[in-house]
Amino acid sequence: MTKIYIVRHGQNKDNANGILNGHRDLPLTQLGIDQAKELAQSIKEADIHIDKAYSSPLQRAYQTGEIITDHLGINQPEKLDILIERDFGIMTGKLIKDIEKLCAPNIIKADIITYFITAEWAETFPQLIERAQKALTYIEEKHSNENILIATHGDFGKMLYTAYYNLDRKEVLVKFHFGNSEVLLLSPETTANQAHIFHTKQYNH
Repeated sequence: MTKIYIVRHGQNKDNANGILNGHRDLPLTQLGIDQAKELAQSIKEADIHIDKAYSSPLQRAYQTGEIITDHLGINQPEKLDILIERDFGIMTGKLIKDIEKLCAPNIIKADIITYFITAEWAETFPQLIERAQKALTYIEEKHSNENILIATHGDFGKMLYTAYYNLDRKEVLVKFHFGNSEVLLLSPETTANQAHIFHTKQYNH
């Protein structure tokens, strides 16, 4: 039985400035570093053994995974391109507060964030789910009865969760906020409602 721990990266400079990251590649802030350290300690205190770590190639995710693996005393994450964040297309670098103005009516409003459904050159959520399914297949075929940590991103992390539990993507987008350095557990022993196992007090979009 393979368990997959999906970790969203800590706060980075775009998060702090209210900017849509997408494939932009800015580093963690000091708060983001602290968040990753706190999460690493929480994982250690929960006595969760990680056999292998993977990461998105973007530095905010890799830094987060690196901090966790260093703290746990295991090998640093292996970068996988398939774990990269959603390509936001022309919305990349735009202000989060402008999503509704620029993309309505093709949006979904949740408590913390407004998601754009379509934008020129951007990945759609169905495309994201297809990529998530491929990532899960790769992990599950390569690892049997192991605990795997994946350091990735908000939108893609949610679609990994969606694909694993075969959920409706629109319902998942509004169901909960996947904050910086939070964790979703994908496991045959865990229901979808039990998956959100580590939370932070600080929320970024």
